Amino acid sequence: MDGFDKHDEINEDVDSKFRQEIYSRAVRAGKRTYFFDVKSTRKDEYYLTITESKKRFDQEGKFHFEKHKIFLYKEDFEKFTDGLAEVVGFILGNQPDYEPEEYQEPEMALEEEMEEPSEEVLVQDYTSVEFEDLAN
Repeated sequence: MDGFDKHDEINEDVDSKFRQEIYSRAVRAGKRTYFFDVKSTRKDEYYLTITESKKRFDQEGKFHFEKHKIFLYKEDFEKFTDGLAEVVGFILGNQPDYEPEEYQEPEMALEEEMEEPSEEVLVQDYTSVEFEDLAN
């Protein structure tokens, strides 16, 4: 799911008791969904909430969502990302039976999605229009 920018929708009323949501990104990973939400404080300072959401079923078969949330403030971004990168790197490098081809760097995946289609495909996508056709 792509992120979206809500900057244009920000309510300028700093006394609002609700935090303004600025940008959001959802990541589906197996049975979990992670939400990365950028929000604004009353003083218009951005912070990040990371929410893990899991669908759970009770004994009657009804479901509910179990959520766990982390609030991350700008003064902690650098230390948090450094720590996260370190432990993810450790796991990827030391996990027994880990197959490197299972993991693909997000940047590589994005580059593959953005590859230009060949010129041959581009030509096939267009319909031939002659100016004589427009006169009728």
